[in-house]
Amino acid sequence: MNPLRSLLSAALLPAVHFGAVHADEEPPNLIVIFTDDHGYADLSCVGTEPDVKTPHLDRLAAEGVRFTDGYVTAPQCCPSRGGLLTGRDQNRFRFGENGMGPLPAEEVTIADRLAEAGYVTGMVGKWHLDNGGKPKERFHPRGRGFQETFYGYTNSYSATYDLKGNRFDKLRRIRTTGDRLDRQSDAAVQFIEHHHEKPFFLYLAYYAPHVPLASSKKYLDRFPGEMPERRRYALAMISAVDDGVGRIMDRLEHHGIDDNTLIFFIGDNGAPLKLHMEDKSLKIEGGAWDGSKNTPLNGEKGMLAEGGIRVPFLARWKGTIPGGQVCKTPVTSLDVAATACAMAGLDRPASLDGLDLLPMLAEKKPLPDRALYWRFWEQSAVREGDWKLLKLGNRGMFLFNLAEDPGERNNLIKEHPEIAKRLLDGATTWAGELDPPGLPDGSGNIQEHFFYHHFFKLPLPDGVSADQSPFAVTRKKRE
Repeated sequence: MNPLRSLLSAALLPAVHFGAVHADEEPPNLIVIFTDDHGYADLSCVGTEPDVKTPHLDRLAAEGVRFTDGYVTAPQCCPSRGGLLTGRDQNRFRFGENGMGPLPAEEVTIADRLAEAGYVTGMVGKWHLDNGGKPKERFHPRGRGFQETFYGYTNSYSATYDLKGNRFDKLRRIRTTGDRLDRQSDAAVQFIEHHHEKPFFLYLAYYAPHVPLASSKKYLDRFPGEMPERRRYALAMISAVDDGVGRIMDRLEHHGIDDNTLIFFIGDNGAPLKLHMEDKSLKIEGGAWDGSKNTPLNGEKGMLAEGGIRVPFLARWKGTIPGGQVCKTPVTSLDVAATACAMAGLDRPASLDGLDLLPMLAEKKPLPDRALYWRFWEQSAVREGDWKLLKLGNRGMFLFNLAEDPGERNNLIKEHPEIAKRLLDGATTWAGELDPPGLPDGSGNIQEHFFYHHFFKLPLPDGVSADQSPFAVTRKKRE
């Protein structure tokens, strides 16, 4: 045991309630790695796409757990990040979609909670909770519980340290060169080098494989042969992330703290397929497929279909979580905050929506029965056990048995109206607690042509608009 960490542990532990932490142990570290527009298929340990190569993430899964049914709270960047970092559904505080920021100042983050418990807290990579522009620093990571930062997207970062080991009293603008993902991995490793002797929380939000697609020869050369260039670049960027995760695990082992560090690896939402996965020019930086895939799930980013909200989801805590687990129990990114509190020996705040996953993962105790709920744009959904209800505003509803039909192909609502009613009643009650309350029941932003394409697997015919899709036709008949 490191002597400095032992002293910190002795000072910390009397102030917290003993949960996962005991008096003779050091407080565990927490690393949360969040990728961006990373489709469900794109871990090689999932086994659905043979071209993806993620040996280090496969190792993380082999030494921990892979969740087959891991979800985020929204199929879009900002609300998904708001839910993860607060542990509360973002619809409780009017943060339900991009452009509704900044994250309200009164919301408490995982970093706030762990900093109060004596942790050093750090954030690297994409923030996206400040609504863009240049708002006051209280809306930046430093104002949301993160003491150390290296946040940014490509080659410009607001940082409290540089990649040479220098640390600053105030934020500085750091310019970088080369592969953006390597630089974000460098910053994460540098944070660990600075703070491995103390309990720490690192939130590493890789900007990948989100567009604009960019990679280096080192990674692109790993994926030769015929394939769409957008696919090649996505695979290269995911490979760069994978290398970074390997470096992080190696540094933890080097410092003797890998068995005292809980790591989560989660995608922020499904891949944006843009319907047809067209291999458009890489010069088109936005509004195009990012090269990632959601196989075998249906749908994509922006949809409450499985392809929009079921994501890569791994956890590892060597020595505490038995390795080699493949967990089919549905879990959510909301569970990270509750698990972090338990890990640090803190009482679970009543305001959190998630559950502590440690009893299930470490002791094989089943999670309490629960339903998972979503509200996004004019869509809402609920999953309870194997059943999922998807409501598309006033267009109608779908009921799926995900155990039998993970691709959401067979609408069973006519066969099981009683199940649909139970799920809808539960979602209605849940939505009454939100701000604003209620389930969407209109015909606004529903990405109707996305559902037309993915649920019926038909392209929109030439000259046919989204208003002529089956959903709109059904609505017109009712009217």
